[in-house]
Amino acid sequence: MSKREKFQTLTGMKDILPAEQASWQAFYKHAESIAESYRFERIDTPILEDTALFQKGTGEGTDIVQKEMFSLKTKGGTSMVLRPEGTPPVIRAYLQHGMEKWTSPVKLFYLGAMFRHERPQQGRRRQLHQFGVEILGEDDPIRDIQIIQVFFSLFEALKINDARLEINTLGCKICLAKYKKALQDYYTNHIRSVCADCRMRHKQNPLRLLDCKDEKCQRIKIQAPQMLDFVCDLCKDHFKQVLDYLDVLEIPYMINPHLVRGLDYYTRTVFEIFQGEIAEDVTTQPKNLALASGGRYDNLIRLLGGSDTPAVGGAMGVERILACVEEQQKAKQGKNSAPVPKVSVFIVQLGNKAKKQSLFLLRDLQKARIPTGEAFGRDSISSQLKVADKLGAKLAIILGQKEVLDNVAIIREMDTGSQEIVPMPKLITALKNKLKTKK
Repeated sequence: MSKREKFQTLTGMKDILPAEQASWQAFYKHAESIAESYRFERIDTPILEDTALFQKGTGEGTDIVQKEMFSLKTKGGTSMVLRPEGTPPVIRAYLQHGMEKWTSPVKLFYLGAMFRHERPQQGRRRQLHQFGVEILGEDDPIRDIQIIQVFFSLFEALKINDARLEINTLGCKICLAKYKKALQDYYTNHIRSVCADCRMRHKQNPLRLLDCKDEKCQRIKIQAPQMLDFVCDLCKDHFKQVLDYLDVLEIPYMINPHLVRGLDYYTRTVFEIFQGEIAEDVTTQPKNLALASGGRYDNLIRLLGGSDTPAVGGAMGVERILACVEEQQKAKQGKNSAPVPKVSVFIVQLGNKAKKQSLFLLRDLQKARIPTGEAFGRDSISSQLKVADKLGAKLAIILGQKEVLDNVAIIREMDTGSQEIVPMPKLITALKNKLKTKK
């Protein structure tokens, strides 16, 4: 007989199991609350989008478009992709639904899955989740800062206290054109010393040369021209105002002169936020994976068919954030810390009538917002109490045939074993009072 086939998740995909759901929901709750407090409104775009949206918006020469998109075609020949990032779909929706006629700025946030066919790595799989914020319609530098401020507010809520900001400016189209020419000229003299990918980038998209992680390319990059030497006075003033706001908010930052980001649509401010202290020389600092990143993209809306509209945004990877939170919780709790209680009260039932009564009791406890556990599939009291102990319940409610007939319940204190008989109409009040004394 052939072995029964065992199905597994695909490479780069992951199930989010019940034990992980609490941390995911906590992140969503904090992210939504903070976004809404800054007056961002939620938008959800489809997972499938037109391939051309990312070819034109993200850039033909980017790794996302060239290597990482999950592409498919319908029977009718329509080319589609699973969205690899959130900004172009938001801009598509902005234009499609006439949001340019709304009062400026339009402030939107999203939470959802993205898909990139890349080598799975720590905190990033082929299906990843992002929280993103976008401000459309204003070019004031304070909007650049508000995007960064949202992320640092979320770090504070999640108790990530060692986030560090790296920031740079790419200037406008004119500034960027001068810089790309200088970069190409510099790398022409070192073309034999860089990797094969960088030789291709040198021809197609010179900014991507600064993204390469190859060790020999990193050594070449150290002496490469810096963008700040090529920005015009207007762009320089914009960047200065951004830095002034960071100082006012006391957000720690380091200017990274080689930071360009991996997407073609960025102009002026670009940033990445990492975990860890800032080094004196950020260009040689070992890189952790970025927790959040973004920047200004004043040309993207026009590129996708709209009018000239300034815009700025950013996104953070949920998996990476949750990994940081988990590491910090482990460090704080230590190996011998007590398990966190999953329920406050546990229903123990014995007999058919008690089991039926327990269904109504569970409903009433849920309405009273008392976290309650049960093991209705078990019959013995001892086996049910073992489950209650495993779940960290503080109190157990014991119902047998006699208790149902007398319309009472037994409240058992799990730590001491002491028991008290309480009339059923007074049960929930008695439970709440006992739980208060055990906090």
